[in-house]
Amino acid sequence: MIHNHQDASAIDPVCGMTVDPAHAAGSYEHAGQTYYFCNASCLNRFKADPARYTKPKASTGSQKDPVCGMDVEPSDAAGMVEHAGQTYYFCSDHCVKKFKADPDRYMGTSASGPAHHQQDSTRPGGQAHVEYTCPMDPEVHQQGPGACPKCGMALEPAAITTPTTRTEYTCPMHPEIVRSEPGQCPICGMALEPRTVTAEEVNPELVDMTRRFWISMGLTAPILVLMISEMLPGQPLQHVLSQQALIWVQFALATPVVLWAGWPIFQRAWASIVNRHLNMFTLIGLGTGAAYLYSVATALFPGFFPESFRGHGGDIAVYFEPAAVIVTLVLLGQVLELRARSKTSSALKALLGLAPRTARVVRADGREEDVPLEQVQVGDRVRVRPGEKLPVDGVVQEGTSLVDESMITGEPIPVEKTPRQKVAGGTVNGTGSFIMQAEKVGSQTLLAQIVRMVSEA
Repeated sequence: MIHNHQDASAIDPVCGMTVDPAHAAGSYEHAGQTYYFCNASCLNRFKADPARYTKPKASTGSQKDPVCGMDVEPSDAAGMVEHAGQTYYFCSDHCVKKFKADPDRYMGTSASGPAHHQQDSTRPGGQAHVEYTCPMDPEVHQQGPGACPKCGMALEPAAITTPTTRTEYTCPMHPEIVRSEPGQCPICGMALEPRTVTAEEVNPELVDMTRRFWISMGLTAPILVLMISEMLPGQPLQHVLSQQALIWVQFALATPVVLWAGWPIFQRAWASIVNRHLNMFTLIGLGTGAAYLYSVATALFPGFFPESFRGHGGDIAVYFEPAAVIVTLVLLGQVLELRARSKTSSALKALLGLAPRTARVVRADGREEDVPLEQVQVGDRVRVRPGEKLPVDGVVQEGTSLVDESMITGEPIPVEKTPRQKVAGGTVNGTGSFIMQAEKVGSQTLLAQIVRMVSEA
């Protein structure tokens, strides 16, 4: 772009950044005009081919780089690739190489941005393509959530994902003021400051089982009172209500406990029988079901049973109380188990969250760009600044620093890292700055492997 010396700012013709001529990294005279540059790399690229950056822009309009999402003029593109009958333009050779390595990853994203900014069903956010497994039968795997075909328990994600976070705004003077949008504190008028918090994940199965447990507990307690009253001196309740009335009271209290609160137990018992994979739900379902059905039959048709079934008073014993108590205790066990698994999952996610969410990648042309951690690939050069956490595993290429590896080794003294030494993601850099080359990313990092081994254990 052409600029006069009177202009307050200029545009770097290579990268498009705004440059103050007084503080430009360099300038170059071409065709009677002066051009200013943000860094030496842009200046050298301009000197190599000035016509490329000074010719009029084509009228075809800018295109989206399918890898990084930057706007690229086809006439100024660093490269282009034909794939599936469509032409893609790129801002740098680095993006060209990444696209050629895996075109399908970036297909269909050039119009709306890079792949990592979309809600792609292949990502963890799209549950349809996440692998789930059963906590009781770990050999069961399927794509997407659902119930275990063997035991009926709710499936859980096989891989531990990073915890979900959200941004909220709070007042530094009045921390009790929390808002979901920026604004001013209603008390002191100060601008609210953003902070990132971890969102609490709700386990729907735990919520359902907890509700069933407390309702069944409230209905089972009176049945226990009726049972204990038979052992009290004088049997006061038995003098107030007849034996038949007591049976109907137990029936009314036990029916919702067994048929509603215990319904998931019977579903899992039936699934285990159909799949010929018997487990504890099979035994519980058969036991409580038989006790309840037998008791209902004695309450409705007492005359059908022979005298050998009757007690000393001529009454037939019912088992509403054992059926309700067993269902309630099993629900309590499910609640405790689900709560323990939920806390374990939260702890593992917190461990995985020790890795930063972004990395500062050094491009081939010298540019540094902050990108989401999911975009870092093996071979990328990453700059780690003082005080930052290392995003991935790799080897130091340039610079030296002290790295706190206590998260992995337990050693409180930082370890000096020099070129050609390996570093691990999640560890904390000290006061120095260095450039590392990524060797292991994603699920292959040491931190991810530790999380996976703990999860499997």
